[in-house]
Amino acid sequence: MDKKSTIWILLALTALFMSMPYLIPHCGFFALFGLVPLLCAEKIATDTRQKFFWLQYYLCFTVWNFITTFWVCNATIGGGIFAATANALQMAVVFGVFRISKKHYKGALPYIFLMCAWIAWERYYFTTAQISWPWLVFGNAFARSIRCIQWYEYTGTLGGSLWVWATNLSIFGMMSALADGRFFVKWNPIAKIASIIGTAVVFIAPFIWSAVIWNRYEEKENPLDFLIVQPNFDPYTKFESMTQAAQNQVLMDMVDEALSGEQSDEPLVILAPETFTSDIITNDITGSKSWQSYLSMLQDHRNANLMFGASSWEYIESRYAPSYTARKTGTDGLWYESHNSALMMNCTGETSIFHKSKLVVGTELMPYPKFFSKVDKKLGGVMAHCIGQPEISLLNYHSEDGMTEIPLGCAVCYESIYGEYCTGYVQKGAQALAVITNDAWWGNTPGYRQHCSYSSLRAIETRRSIARCANTGISCFIDQKGRIVEKSQWWERQTLRGSINLNDRYTWFVIHGDIIGRISTFLFLLLFLSLGVRFITRR
Repeated sequence: MDKKSTIWILLALTALFMSMPYLIPHCGFFALFGLVPLLCAEKIATDTRQKFFWLQYYLCFTVWNFITTFWVCNATIGGGIFAATANALQMAVVFGVFRISKKHYKGALPYIFLMCAWIAWERYYFTTAQISWPWLVFGNAFARSIRCIQWYEYTGTLGGSLWVWATNLSIFGMMSALADGRFFVKWNPIAKIASIIGTAVVFIAPFIWSAVIWNRYEEKENPLDFLIVQPNFDPYTKFESMTQAAQNQVLMDMVDEALSGEQSDEPLVILAPETFTSDIITNDITGSKSWQSYLSMLQDHRNANLMFGASSWEYIESRYAPSYTARKTGTDGLWYESHNSALMMNCTGETSIFHKSKLVVGTELMPYPKFFSKVDKKLGGVMAHCIGQPEISLLNYHSEDGMTEIPLGCAVCYESIYGEYCTGYVQKGAQALAVITNDAWWGNTPGYRQHCSYSSLRAIETRRSIARCANTGISCFIDQKGRIVEKSQWWERQTLRGSINLNDRYTWFVIHGDIIGRISTFLFLLLFLSLGVRFITRR
């Protein structure tokens, strides 16, 4: 077989192997060797001075992105194509810088540079980037292989990315040494034994560590009851086929049926999905007809609080635009800003609100508004203008008499992808987490299953039980080990009744944050600076 054909086959294997963990449960182990074919292809291309290899590995990354996240096109074709190609382009840039570094670094150093650069880029997605799509962070590959990543409570998701790179580079290094004869000719017996043991330890030790944690960790019994309501409205037609009042009635009927005849003083949280209602004005919450209907429902269930999602609005009186994202109303001097919000209310009408901060680019967020607001005006206002709040806040359960207060964190949809961000809820005092979402935009595709599985990662990282409510599924309860203990069916109107255990202890990851990402970023910057110096001095 000629070298060009070999390279294409190797790149196809990487695209296939790296897609498996995101599409098939319990296949996270594919990521532990899925990059080896890519590294082998790169070595062949370098040795044979293959031209335009960058187009080949960019195509590899693009295919991988499309295989795993093609479902984004169900919601927005342009957004799906942009997400796959732009994300693949960034991967290709990181890999391209690695190839440049091989001209100035020798031995294992270019590969260490690649690992640090990649993890630094993933951290940038998690923390800084306004145009952010961290769906395919390597550590997410184990979201449905939770028995082998219980140590995420120490490292977070980027610890998984480090594991992926460490195993792939170890295997590749061993293969290279065997292929070129260094293992047999140049390495003494101690070096041979050390390399074999080192590769085995990198591969196996995290499994053992996770198994120890899994067997030792026990939840303390401290239950909080939840009623999850999955109304199952098609988001593409719900506003055309049903009024908001009719949708509210469906919710209230489902609650009344689930709690029929029940009399209890134990705290109960009724959980409804993201953007369930669209008539919440943040300047006048109590004026909302939906809010008034929910208050009436809670009079019959006085031990309950209702947590629900809302497309909310804030009206601002101003002669000039108060912000780049504000839009005009039909009244002179009156502007409005929109939010994707979560609210919690009890039977006395006490209400708290949280505005989603991690917004989806295009459909919710206008990135870099100073620039894109001008572009958006020329396009006729096609981009969303949602505003998030700058700092995390909690939604607290409050009993009718005010004697019981339980702090809860509520991640709204896309926020549940961001591990270090979600630790902010715990740092504020949240004893359990809720996730509210609406995944029906993607249809019956791997998208909603992937999204649900990422909540398991948040449970492990924070050791917080999670109640997840999705408009059309999957709604579920997740324990502190990341196990889904009960779940709903996809595209069925359904309620789930159960309890999750509260926890007030902090994990290492919650206390110290993303140490792996910070160290990798620091090392990448040092190596990149050194690379720049070598490049300049050699010229």
